[in-house]
Amino acid sequence: MESLLIHPESAEQLRTVKAVLKALKVQFEPQATKLPFHVLKGIDKSLQQFAAGNSISMEEFSEKHRK
Repeated sequence: MESLLIHPESAEQLRTVKAVLKALKVQFEPQATKLPFHVLKGIDKSLQQFAAGNSISMEEFSEKHRK
């Protein structure tokens, strides 16, 4: 038998898929998605920059990078 990997786009979709699988008595194994260390490090760095006031608006970004 084959397996399926499902990518719900919201918590509501995830709950619905789980409910359907349970109703059909289909076995499934929830697995948390883990981000790679370098991604977590980049997110942390960005949050620190934002907290320090190092941010620009979307309009400023567009003007700066669309030239």
